Amino acid sequence: MGRNTRKRRTPLANKAIAASAALALGGGGLIWANFYASAHESNNSAQNQVKSAAAQVATIACPDVGQKLTSVPANAQKGVAAELANLDKQVTEAYARLASTRQAQTNDASFVQNAIVGPLKEKRAATIDRIRLDVQRVGGKFDTSLAQLAACTTMTANQTTAGGQQNGGQQQNGGQQQNNGGQQQNGGQQNGGQQNNGGQQQNGGQNNGGQQQGNNGQAGNGPTAADFVDITKAAANVQGKPVAGGNASKGTFVTKCGVNANKNHNTDNVIVAPGVTNGAHHLHDYVGNQKVNAFSSNQTFLQGGTSCQNKNDLSSYYWPVVRIQDGTQDFDQNADGGGKEGNVGKILTPVQAEIKYVGNPQSKVVAMPQFLRIITGDAKTTTNGLGNANAHWSCTGFENKVQLTEQYPICPQGSNVVRTFAFQSCWDGKNIDSANHRTHVAFADPASGTCGNGFKAIPQLTMRLVYKINPPTVQNGVVKNAYAVDGFPDQLHKSATDHDDFISVTTGGLANKIANCINSGQQCQ
Repeated sequence: MGRNTRKRRTPLANKAIAASAALALGGGGLIWANFYASAHESNNSAQNQVKSAAAQVATIACPDVGQKLTSVPANAQKGVAAELANLDKQVTEAYARLASTRQAQTNDASFVQNAIVGPLKEKRAATIDRIRLDVQRVGGKFDTSLAQLAACTTMTANQTTAGGQQNGGQQQNGGQQQNNGGQQQNGGQQNGGQQNNGGQQQNGGQNNGGQQQGNNGQAGNGPTAADFVDITKAAANVQGKPVAGGNASKGTFVTKCGVNANKNHNTDNVIVAPGVTNGAHHLHDYVGNQKVNAFSSNQTFLQGGTSCQNKNDLSSYYWPVVRIQDGTQDFDQNADGGGKEGNVGKILTPVQAEIKYVGNPQSKVVAMPQFLRIITGDAKTTTNGLGNANAHWSCTGFENKVQLTEQYPICPQGSNVVRTFAFQSCWDGKNIDSANHRTHVAFADPASGTCGNGFKAIPQLTMRLVYKINPPTVQNGVVKNAYAVDGFPDQLHKSATDHDDFISVTTGGLANKIANCINSGQQCQ
């Protein structure tokens, strides 16, 4: 998903943004610049800003064309991937324009439609048509109804707060179990979109992620106070695992690959946007394979070296970084994918990164195929809804009780933030990837643990990342010292956008060793 460097604002434009900062607070739209509400303004003033901003456009919601592409001929995939990346670039640029024109929006109610959403539709229509040409040029079939996905809509801040996603907060992952301590795949589901915010102030129209922090806080595209919950006040929601059958594969295989202490980072995504620099538009931590970027190939992976203790594990495990937004800045504050695209603050390195493969409660597993790609979760849930969400946020001491999807936890003193993933564990037996990077793998049935017809159980990759974070505070509806996962700027740094990526690369028969260990019920590493 590629986006190019956008033009810097002029000094005049900066003054215009500063002049409208009070209106922009709460609307999700202050661009990633240092214009914030006064730290000394009264509580009534802040509340009035929240009310006045509630109906303001917070972000742009565009249909995800890539998710609808279920079949792309092999010799068209490179061109199609580039065009899909171009669609993301267009949305980013439109969001930047939305964020930097608040005064114009205040003066003209039709400005967003006429100057931003309308032109965006035209650009997207042309790009989708180029995708059609790429597919048809090589004899493939193109679903012409995809042309209808060119039009985008807008979302108010109320619509983007936790529980407000377009599909009412329902997840299709349906409680898929992680099989690693009873944690749920959909542990954070908020019961039809209703938040459990532990009594915290919602203030749906607020987007004060850019509260003043010595003039260096997070910009106004999130997160907000409503995106956090005191985990001690959150309702327990973790259910038990499926009952294991007689043919269950009960073993585990642990691979130790470090926490990315060597700071191997980039903003590419070789799975979704191969050949596109800054295709992810947010920064990743990489462990395992050490030569992964937009231009890597299967051959590159085999030559990449690894951070894993088991040198036969050349797999790539990568995830968006987490940042603390307390006014500190990091190396990429002026870079693509970093500060230029709303990802600001100090990058946190996990204090623990546990990678474990587990079995299936109903069957033996087959070895993962070489170069299998899996993406779990959805980086665009703010506008896509929660259908593919697979985010799990909790705190040490609470993991078997509470798993959150739509909010970040505020952990008690002495407890650390925990971020977990459980990947799809059923494989179609044929493909190492698919056009939308989803249909070649699937989750097992949440109740029984069985794979669907035609799918085979594979070792389920689970990951547990632990972060030592000073707990954020919420005062008068404003969150201070927030933390957030990196993401696309138009997704407003919501917790549900968390996702994880994996490419299976092994040597020395390791894939078979992992499967055999799990099938025999051993605990290996």
